[in-house]
Amino acid sequence: MERVYGELETLEEMLSEADDEELQKEFGQTADALRKSIEKQQLLLLLSEEYDLNNAILTVHAGSGGLDSQDWAEMLLRLFLRWAEREDFSTRILDNLQDDEAGIKSATVLVQGDYAYGYLKSEKGVHRLVRISPFDAAKRRHTSFASVDVAPELADDVPIEIRPEDLKMDTFRASGAGGQYVNRTDSAVRITHIPTGIVVGCQNERSQHMNRQVAMQILRSRLFEKALQERQQELLAIQGEKKESSWGSQIRSYVLHPYTIVKDHRTGFEAGNVQAVLDGDIDGFIMNFLRWKRQKH
Repeated sequence: MERVYGELETLEEMLSEADDEELQKEFGQTADALRKSIEKQQLLLLLSEEYDLNNAILTVHAGSGGLDSQDWAEMLLRLFLRWAEREDFSTRILDNLQDDEAGIKSATVLVQGDYAYGYLKSEKGVHRLVRISPFDAAKRRHTSFASVDVAPELADDVPIEIRPEDLKMDTFRASGAGGQYVNRTDSAVRITHIPTGIVVGCQNERSQHMNRQVAMQILRSRLFEKALQERQQELLAIQGEKKESSWGSQIRSYVLHPYTIVKDHRTGFEAGNVQAVLDGDIDGFIMNFLRWKRQKH
């Protein structure tokens, strides 16, 4: 960054002596690149928690509201897949429970790349959509909810105790992509952790054994994330602080009617271009959340 700043100073001196269109263009491009580099470094400085560097396991659940909420959950899934694509992260859909009429009931995605969890932890909570419902013949305004859960993918050496007697495993036929045998055998797996009520699943691997292995990996991460949250709540109770938000609380609203705006209720950050946000442009929300979280703690 110091080197690029030096180049800018040199270009500035040259422009003060001669008004050259090509030099002006080069100055603008170099300044833009420096600004982006500085913002990236600021973001990395905020990503300093223990598991921020890890891959992320992200799950979207449709809330109450029928087809509208299921459609909204699918829109959110697309948002995160587009964001990951913009960031050059790789994604793998591990489980996708689609509805025959519209949208999805739930979906789980593994997002792989440096700091994937650090970025995406900002999205944990309930997301609210306000729009004219495409499923309402009377064209009335509807409010839909979907929840997002994010956990770090854990290395195998992170100790998480899971007792076999605490698990309930169901198998069923998978739907969607996953190999030529996907609809012929009961290869999809859904595991319920009875003490916590956490339900995880995987259907996109080729065999029941592989699906079970991935589902157990998701369960380990979800239980670990739950333990982290409980520890944070204990610390807040000891410190006598009032917890401002918790898992399950509404964190962000996306309004498409009667006006257009996306607002984060934790940080107050707003964006007017709703379509850009729905296409994955959430960097502003992530940066503001990380700054808010740092100031709060």
